[in-house]
Amino acid sequence: MKTVLITGANKGIGLATAKELLQNRFYVYLGSRDIEKGNKAVEELKTNGLQNVEAIPLDVTDDGSVKKAFNLIAMKTDHLDVLINNAGINGGTPPYAALTATPEQFIDAFATNIIGVARVTNTFISLLKKSTQPRIVNVSTSVGSLSLQSDPAWPAYEYAKYAVYASSKAALNMYTIHLAFELRDTSFKVNAVCPGYTKTDFTGYNGGEVEVAAKRIARFALLDENGPSGKFFSEESNPQTGEIPW
Repeated sequence: MKTVLITGANKGIGLATAKELLQNRFYVYLGSRDIEKGNKAVEELKTNGLQNVEAIPLDVTDDGSVKKAFNLIAMKTDHLDVLINNAGINGGTPPYAALTATPEQFIDAFATNIIGVARVTNTFISLLKKSTQPRIVNVSTSVGSLSLQSDPAWPAYEYAKYAVYASSKAALNMYTIHLAFELRDTSFKVNAVCPGYTKTDFTGYNGGEVEVAAKRIARFALLDENGPSGKFFSEESNPQTGEIPW
């Protein structure tokens, strides 16, 4: 049975992704900053017949928390097949535009959306390297695409008012490129994936269904040896091939 760690998985897209991978016969380590909420999410999944899941206390902004999470998982398994870096924050109360956002908003968003991802990835890379087909999925957003965001014809061009969130995700995209490059001669597949505008507390419950977003993310956790690596995908932005420019 393959194993996966999903950060920020006690609700929203993370929880829906956990459900999707459980249905694909994964054992899921459900990362949650608040372990009570994580345990509640696990209870919900088990009530629906999905048993191979457990909550792991994990705050991606805290070194000690990430190391404890690693130790807990390393006691249970000798490898990790998939890491889904899903935990993220939007930067506070919008609009958080370039000229109005506070330094603290930028610091908080970068601490979670990019530094947290690097912290978790670097901590768990030793377990991932023991997998025969390791996969890393960095949950990003199409508004983090420099090419799309700078195009006045792009439908989301007006989202430039979300400078804090978009900037942190653009940084995540660059990290994904470098990570994929460093792992290019291995069996790793590393990609950035936009789940699309989805109904969660993140968006005020506007957008598409979480189940659709979860399938978009899970697809890259399930890549075979011929799958892409070092790419950026948004099926919402490009329904034909899914790949979008950085």
